[in-house]
Amino acid sequence: MRTFNLTGILQKVFLTLALLTLVLGVSHGWAASSKPFTFGLLLVGPYNDHGWSQAHFEAGEAIQKEMKNVKMIYIDKVNPADRPGITVPQLVDELVSQGARLIIANSDDMKDGIREAALQHPDIYFIHISGDDVLAGKAPKNLSNLMGRMEYGKMMAGFVAALTTKTGKIGYLGPLINDETRRLAVSSYLGARYAWEHVLHKDPKDLRFQVTWIGFWFNIPGITADPTQVTQNFFNSGFDVVISGIDTTEAVVVAGQKRKQGQKVWAIPYDYKGACEEASEACLGVPYYNWKPGYKHFVKAAKERKWKQEWLWLGPDWEDINDIGTSSIGFLPGPALSPEAKKALEEFQHGLASGEIQLFKGPLYYQDGTVFLKPGEVATDRQVWYMKQLLKGMEGSSSAK
Repeated sequence: MRTFNLTGILQKVFLTLALLTLVLGVSHGWAASSKPFTFGLLLVGPYNDHGWSQAHFEAGEAIQKEMKNVKMIYIDKVNPADRPGITVPQLVDELVSQGARLIIANSDDMKDGIREAALQHPDIYFIHISGDDVLAGKAPKNLSNLMGRMEYGKMMAGFVAALTTKTGKIGYLGPLINDETRRLAVSSYLGARYAWEHVLHKDPKDLRFQVTWIGFWFNIPGITADPTQVTQNFFNSGFDVVISGIDTTEAVVVAGQKRKQGQKVWAIPYDYKGACEEASEACLGVPYYNWKPGYKHFVKAAKERKWKQEWLWLGPDWEDINDIGTSSIGFLPGPALSPEAKKALEEFQHGLASGEIQLFKGPLYYQDGTVFLKPGEVATDRQVWYMKQLLKGMEGSSSAK
């Protein structure tokens, strides 16, 4: 007579289910884990700076909300002034200890430190924002680069600045000097020059474009020039539009103060789509980064273990440059922008989108008179990325002294 060992049968069933769960969990990697996939941000400035770092922070928050089982952690104020003696690899160790499997470093200044950290943690994925280690062949396999094609946003900034100025004098508030900051200042100048010549039909010799560098991405008392004072100097010397290239909002704040004193001046902040709120009556618009598409791409790849090393330079979605789901670069017209200038800006955007308007096209000359682009030559991505000098027609230093 056969008897059934119910307990033994149940044990076998439970064991089989447990093994199946384990196998499925391993095959799906982190995606099947009950623990969230954690990514960490290293922000050069405060997370709420109304500029560069806040744009990154809010993109991270958006990814955390949109993607299932994903968690963001962050450390902000990662710079020598706020964290003297602390290295990027030390901060990476802290994020890894909290469970980060992907780490995003958001400043060019972190290039060496994040490369070192990537070598120390080969099982962790890394993204360096605005760097070029992948392009230059210096990156370990677990490190990728991401940047937005802000050149288009800066062209738009220069375009509306030229349509607005009454004095023909545009100031550019620059951070430190490197390839990135030169090409963005150059893009602003080319946008301004195009509007001056092709929309206003004025002599380019009558347009003055001055770049003044402060020495870092934001004000560090005693180390950098004071961006508030630099902006005031622009306005006090006849410049009536200031384009900001720094991470924070001093340019538009000072412009708002001057307007309350009766001066007709304007500013164009940078980085963050909400920057006009600082002084809307003086704001012509803001070119801003939307890091969400790039973040989502890399978080998804890391989470699903489909990572591959990439150098991504993402541009606007020309169907809608302010679509937060698809466009890495946007431009929001400000309350101070005239209806006529806004209409001209829309036509300018259409020309950029179609390729009918090519601003990085020769003949163009560097400040010292050497050739940047020959007549009819269109710049390659590499030529634009590695901008060696400012262009002829611009005032200001091309290199740090």
